[in-house]
Amino acid sequence: MKKIALAAALSLAATTAFAGGVVEPVVEEEVVKAETTSSSGGILIPLLLLIVVAAAIASSGGNDSIPQ
Repeated sequence: MKKIALAAALSLAATTAFAGGVVEPVVEEEVVKAETTSSSGGILIPLLLLIVVAAAIASSGGNDSIPQ
């Protein structure tokens, strides 16, 4: 009987030694690449529009004589 009691006591002591809270897994954060835009992208279209308008004005001017 003493051996059974000793075995029971040792088995309970062994199980409590390993008991503990649940450990949360370590999760590595995902690396996110930041998208960068070119600063010339925002000015390129207005600049081209200005060149087209300037070319249209230059080609329409120069003939000031209007026949009457």
